[in-house]
Amino acid sequence: MNYATQHTAHSPAKLPGWRASILFLVLLAGLFGLLGRTIYLQGINNDFLQQKGDARYSRVIEVSAHRGMISDRNGEVLAVSTPVQSVWASPADVTLTPAQNKQLASVLGLNENALRTQLADSSRDFVYLKRQISPDDAGRVMRLNVPGVSLQAEYRRYYPTGEVAAQLLGFTGQDDNGQEGLELGAQAQLGGQAGSQRVIKDRRGHIVEDVASLSAPKAGADVQLSIDSKIQYLAYRELQAAVQKQQAKAGAVVVLDARTGEVLALANYPSYNPNNRAKVSPAAMRNRAVADLFEPGSTLKPFTVATALELGKVQADTVINTEHGAFMVGGKKIHDTHPEASLTVSQVIQKSSNVGAAKMALMLEPKVLWQSLSDSGFGERTGSNFPGEASGKLRDAKTWRPIEQATMAYGHGISVSLLQLARAYTIFTEHGELQSVSLLKLDAPSVGKKVWSDKTVAEMRTMLESVVMPGGTAPLAQVAGYRVAGKTGTAHKLANGKYVDKYVASFVGFAPVSHPRIIVAVMIDEPNNGQYYGGIVAAPVFSQVAGQTLRELNVPNDAPLNNVIAPPAEVVKEEV
Repeated sequence: MNYATQHTAHSPAKLPGWRASILFLVLLAGLFGLLGRTIYLQGINNDFLQQKGDARYSRVIEVSAHRGMISDRNGEVLAVSTPVQSVWASPADVTLTPAQNKQLASVLGLNENALRTQLADSSRDFVYLKRQISPDDAGRVMRLNVPGVSLQAEYRRYYPTGEVAAQLLGFTGQDDNGQEGLELGAQAQLGGQAGSQRVIKDRRGHIVEDVASLSAPKAGADVQLSIDSKIQYLAYRELQAAVQKQQAKAGAVVVLDARTGEVLALANYPSYNPNNRAKVSPAAMRNRAVADLFEPGSTLKPFTVATALELGKVQADTVINTEHGAFMVGGKKIHDTHPEASLTVSQVIQKSSNVGAAKMALMLEPKVLWQSLSDSGFGERTGSNFPGEASGKLRDAKTWRPIEQATMAYGHGISVSLLQLARAYTIFTEHGELQSVSLLKLDAPSVGKKVWSDKTVAEMRTMLESVVMPGGTAPLAQVAGYRVAGKTGTAHKLANGKYVDKYVASFVGFAPVSHPRIIVAVMIDEPNNGQYYGGIVAAPVFSQVAGQTLRELNVPNDAPLNNVIAPPAEVVKEEV
């Protein structure tokens, strides 16, 4: 083959010109496409790139609001939020070696597998690992230098009075929101509003800078209660001693300002420490003074007698035939433990005669007695606005049989709370007016609702004062230097619709009689130390609480300091 033939065989074929043009146009279109996309992303739709960048390098975290403080009427702190640290993580950023996982779990008090599970979902931007840890533990966590794990400032509630006011104040949860008691009831004022903040992190997932506050947290408002912390403490102390002495199931004490209806103390026992609720029983958390109902027994007799006095059915010295302590109504027997042939109306109160009270109740139309009890606040809430407050039970008079009307006179067939019972006695201290109850400090007294005339109230005060004198059921309620008045109560408890041999002992009274300043109501549930009468079990608690409260408030004496008359060897026991 010659040279010309070889050259011709190896010469490349000439490409058509249109194919080069098409290739050039394709390349040019791709270039313009990339240019357009660049313009779109960086100019028109810049938010897309910003979001992608933020997703990789920034986080929005919640900023807790500072919860408002709760104080007593004198400004003493009852509940306050203190700063603490919580540990959180961004699972997508966390890289844990087995050794780090073990160390972190140990510091936080978590199971290693549980910690690993919490961090397994990398789609989550935020997860709490442990809330509200100590400063020492927070420092140990940060010294581990684990990528994606950070601290967040929060608040934890602290209760300086501990168990003394636990059921009244309630408590908050981990988010510092009210869960029980006044913490729950005043959540709208105390809670405030959480804010939010954007932060950035470095390539290892550590928070390195606060960028901006998206919304500032709004602190909650402070709340000032009507409670006097000193009176609260002494009420709790005396109640605790009484419940333990009587080997009782539980008890409660309420102290009211007789003029305004403000609650100066509201104590329950057993109690618990709201700062450490790890092993708290539900029974200890019950606010028995507000939520629990019981039959008031003879503490209701003054309302029956006052109704009869108001309507002119009887006078204080009217003699009632008490049938030697046995009275039949509708085939049922009403009896007195201390039988008398007859008693005056005043003596019916002093000696707590069931027969005498029942006879006066039967002088009244059922709807009249019902209306009087309703006007006295029974069957309705007190106005305290405490969460879970019971309204009590006062059945419609149309359903009453004669025996039910008779027993209603001495507190059977009706149920009340201790706070409700204490409130009702404001009628005897405030010129016949029923006061609303307030757990918040008032700037001015509320306007009461007139129930009985001044004449009826004056007569009832005299009768109720005779209860604490020799011959009455509560000489153990006397207070040195002050005239006091009140009424004992002892009632069987109901179980499965039947009365059983378990009792509630109570006493409600006020002082000084000359110008009432306080009302103290005491309830001891199931005393089990050989005595269960209100005059023996509850009246001494009244004496201690009332005496110390009057002195704490600097209330002037209205009796000589040696006015206390020694009770007889055998105290007159009220009827059950």
